Amino acid sequence: MPSNTEITPSQLSRLVGLPTAPTIVDIRTEENFASDPRLLPASRRRDARMIDAIAKELIGRDVVVVCQQGSDLSQGAAAWLRQAGVNAWRASGGLLVRTGKLPPADAAGRTLWVTRARPKVDRIACPWLIRRFVDPGAVFLFVAASEVSAVAERFNGAAFDVDNVFWSHRGERCAFNTMIEEFGLKSEPLARLATIVRAADTARLDLAPEAPGFLAASLGLSRMFRDDLEQLEAGLLLYDAFYRWSRDATDETHNWPPGRKSA
Repeated sequence: MPSNTEITPSQLSRLVGLPTAPTIVDIRTEENFASDPRLLPASRRRDARMIDAIAKELIGRDVVVVCQQGSDLSQGAAAWLRQAGVNAWRASGGLLVRTGKLPPADAAGRTLWVTRARPKVDRIACPWLIRRFVDPGAVFLFVAASEVSAVAERFNGAAFDVDNVFWSHRGERCAFNTMIEEFGLKSEPLARLATIVRAADTARLDLAPEAPGFLAASLGLSRMFRDDLEQLEAGLLLYDAFYRWSRDATDETHNWPPGRKSA
């Protein structure tokens, strides 16, 4: 049984992907990180020798600290922060993010992503996935379609959901599917959500019964906001709701009056 300064992998897995998820700080040594450069979803790499500065940076937040064994470094940091072990997480089958294809972080530790303006489905889905599972501080730029690649190159970012770039459609699958695959984020809830996103984004509404309503909500949001970043922030809530449904509520039904059996 964990102490009050610890969190188990199963407890943490219930929080990952939610807007209320704790800040996860990876303080593995360079040697340990090199042996497995994957990260817990939405975690941040920090130097354990700078633990005092880390604590000041994270004052007021719920924080989980991870190291290689869950003891050699993170137990020492537990005086300031909560902890959990990477090995225990891996053994439990928890998601781990592949980092090899990520764009380089800026001076503030944020990755930069560039796509076309006026997002509808895929260009909200991809930022949601990145913010919730890869980089909570990621920056997104929405520009004219003809300028996406040039802007991404100029600012050392990654272009997505445009032709002839790595993070885009592949065959019948949309960019959201590509990101789930490339980041190694294989899970039943994300797969279920990905089917809905693909159905709405590629005019294949027959793929999921939820797709027409999802598309309607996405198009409605696109008409409510002139500013793409404001629309993105509003759209994240839609994806939060569908992810939580995909994870926890697919078997739940609703009827009226309460207790009446369906005919």
